[in-house]
Amino acid sequence: MTSPLFEPFTLRNLRLDNRVVVSPMQTYCAPDAIAGAWHRTHLARFALGGAGLVMVEATAVSPEGRSTNMDLGLWEEEHAQAFADLTKAVHECGARIGIQLQHAGRKASTAPPWRGFAPVPAPQGQAVIGPSDKPASSGAHVPRQMDADDMARLIDAYSASTRMAACAGFDLVEIHMAHGYLLHSFLSPLSNDRTDDYGGALENRMRFPLRVVEAVRTHWAPDKPLACRISSVDGVSVGWSIADSRILADRLRRIGVDLIDCSSGGMILPERDMLVPRGPGFQVDFAADLRGHTGLATIAVGQITDAAQANDIIASGRADLVAIGRQMLVNPNWALEAETALSADHSYDHWPRQFGWWLGRRRHATDTR
Repeated sequence: MTSPLFEPFTLRNLRLDNRVVVSPMQTYCAPDAIAGAWHRTHLARFALGGAGLVMVEATAVSPEGRSTNMDLGLWEEEHAQAFADLTKAVHECGARIGIQLQHAGRKASTAPPWRGFAPVPAPQGQAVIGPSDKPASSGAHVPRQMDADDMARLIDAYSASTRMAACAGFDLVEIHMAHGYLLHSFLSPLSNDRTDDYGGALENRMRFPLRVVEAVRTHWAPDKPLACRISSVDGVSVGWSIADSRILADRLRRIGVDLIDCSSGGMILPERDMLVPRGPGFQVDFAADLRGHTGLATIAVGQITDAAQANDIIASGRADLVAIGRQMLVNPNWALEAETALSADHSYDHWPRQFGWWLGRRRHATDTR
């Protein structure tokens, strides 16, 4: 009997073999913004380990949109060609693959974590930009407030990256609207103090992010799903709230978004000052809330570490998918081991599906009759 965690799941024409998602996790291994052999090996390993969907880390839609100069990008054909090799590798190892598109906004142009995310000069001819001139934290870049030309240029950039993602063979696109990056910084009143049509009331603060999502949906195949990762709450006494997220999620649903990846925080640093206490599954309630209020499929993420915990989230209807991050880094076979742990049959006759699939491919390739 298949456990809920390992039941298939379908969004539009995308069928996932199970509900296990590998979270997009920054690796800081792309000095030229290009996915190389390291990324193919790293991500295909999760596919071999049994995950249904593998997400590529946050990938910038323009040069100045990279968080660090070691992040992936997708704004040139050279990037798309490298990603085509990556999607092929993951597909051949048995999983589906998605990409998370982002612009870091006022959090752009920082050093890698081993250098403390200190601000570094922006790329030549570029500027750190944001909804206003409020820096992300003390000592961070003071961003230039975006104007209408900036917004139009970035909508074009998201559109172009989406078209290239389609050509590269991705199965799903996720728009990063969380963690204090550009689109989240428009949504949150903590970072957006504009007084024009893009600031102030909630409807105004949502205006530019929704225009980006509309453009991506237009340039993404109608039979392929679109996801958004949001910070469900800013996690402080003022700022973006779960009530705001319900309104946003409903607007996203009407635009054509199929899936909400429910994270939190990222706007206030240090995050130890947040009112959302960290602990096992600490963001699952956000996924359950938005699923219940909007009918959208949701991803639960955040300190989900063992098979029984993940299976219970799916079985109880609190989310449709679970995203595993750090535990996948510790054990790339997490999904295969979870499948065995949840199965009633723990014998050696219980072959995980990936091994059976792989053997079938091998037999077909070597059959000379």
